[in-house]
Amino acid sequence: MILIGSEVIVLCGSTRFYKLFDEMNLKFTLEGKIVLSIGTVYRGDHGSLFEHKKVMLDELHKRKIDLATHVFVINKDGYIGDSTRDEIRYATMMGKPIIYMEYDNAGEPFV
Repeated sequence: MILIGSEVIVLCGSTRFYKLFDEMNLKFTLEGKIVLSIGTVYRGDHGSLFEHKKVMLDELHKRKIDLATHVFVINKDGYIGDSTRDEIRYATMMGKPIIYMEYDNAGEPFV
């Protein structure tokens, strides 16, 4: 049952952490949140199959940010790639609250 007024969380991060995307999706779903995630596990090993679609896929993920109430960044071991940095900039510009998976001892995002 979807709760009216549920938070909508969009997951952002490198597709190299696709297993964490699944884990976070399950975690937030079981908390009653609506989760928007990556549409595909795009990585360089797909070669030209997705290369010409990368710009479109990046823009599509920004539309998911538009729909979300919160952004959750999967920053495992402090890794944030260029596309994720661009998504964070966009989310900040749109005034979306950003939550990071990992923080350092000072409470700052681990990046």
